[in-house]
Amino acid sequence: MPGLTAPSNYSQEPPRHPSLRINAKEPFNAEPPRSALISSYVTPVDFFYKRNHGPIPIVDDISRYSVFVRGLVEYPKELFMADIRKLPKYEVTATLQCAGNRRTAMSKTKTVKGVGWDVSAIGNAVWGGVKLSDVLELVGVPNLTTTTSSGGKHVEFVSVDKCKEENGGPYKASIPLIQASNPEADVLLAYEMNGEALNRDHGYPLRVVVPGVIGARSVKWLESINIIAEECQGFFMQKDYKMFPPSVNWENINWSSRRPQMDFPVQCVICSLEDVDVVKEQKITISGYAVSGGGRGIERVDISIDGGKTWVEASRYQKPGMPYIADDISCDKWAWVFFEARVEIPKNTEIVAKAVDTSANVQPERVEVIWNLRGINNTSWHQVQVLVGHSSL
Repeated sequence: MPGLTAPSNYSQEPPRHPSLRINAKEPFNAEPPRSALISSYVTPVDFFYKRNHGPIPIVDDISRYSVFVRGLVEYPKELFMADIRKLPKYEVTATLQCAGNRRTAMSKTKTVKGVGWDVSAIGNAVWGGVKLSDVLELVGVPNLTTTTSSGGKHVEFVSVDKCKEENGGPYKASIPLIQASNPEADVLLAYEMNGEALNRDHGYPLRVVVPGVIGARSVKWLESINIIAEECQGFFMQKDYKMFPPSVNWENINWSSRRPQMDFPVQCVICSLEDVDVVKEQKITISGYAVSGGGRGIERVDISIDGGKTWVEASRYQKPGMPYIADDISCDKWAWVFFEARVEIPKNTEIVAKAVDTSANVQPERVEVIWNLRGINNTSWHQVQVLVGHSSL
């Protein structure tokens, strides 16, 4: 593509914050300390997890950068950044989460394949850009279209990013056309993150943001948008990011038997404590994040200080001082919710958190029942061990 290239090696990587936990160097995959996540409702760009499949693309000439919108549409177009910026700008606060968040904990049950994420492969940002539904109107696709006159039912996003899983080809993914053409779904072509231009790690100059859906569908470094009849046939749609039962292994797996993962399930994580932690006082504040996919709000977060025998309900908020009310117009429907509970704990205990969303979906108790060979969607109860007194660790 003119103006944007994918390097063949990792010699021109951007700078990153030194506090990030690096899970893979090439390609670079890293997450912040869990305590950093709850320090700010909007995650600073430096502390937003980095998920990459190859060397970071480089913009050679922004004036020549363009995106092709084509396929089963009436009026295919090439859009330059100047064209995109002429469309109405929207800001959407949305949480992105890698489907592999908390994979490391799942791997303790049985080995899984994938980047070893702890609990911070997630972040919440204010994304600025244009609605995909407005872009689709430019090529003759009205809002809320299920199928184009030429038979297009899916919208495929193709990146400049080259990856080994695609045999050196581009990263790509798709979403249904009805979602892409729905203004209420808030799917963006984003050129800003937290009020500033995207940086290279997060997709500069243009990326897709699909709120409420696993991060793998929010394609960075966008090259083209294709309206197609079937869902994307790329590796990350057909041979990855699918949820299999615990009985499936690498010998009996049948990828075509499962649909690609889209909405992420209800999730919550304690961020004020490490997996094993020592506290000085018996009265402590437990805090963390909760989130659910598909725009579903968080109905409640339950905290147990005795390993799940008894429970108390935590308070919930998005902005400090403003009570969070699920599905209320004043709250960000695509964003995470912070929770907090002040509790008195015994000397040594297991603290547990579980969230319930507005559809009454609740996190499963045990990771064993949702174990899958790719280690995705670990939404089991989050548990930490707490000791009161001086550390002997």
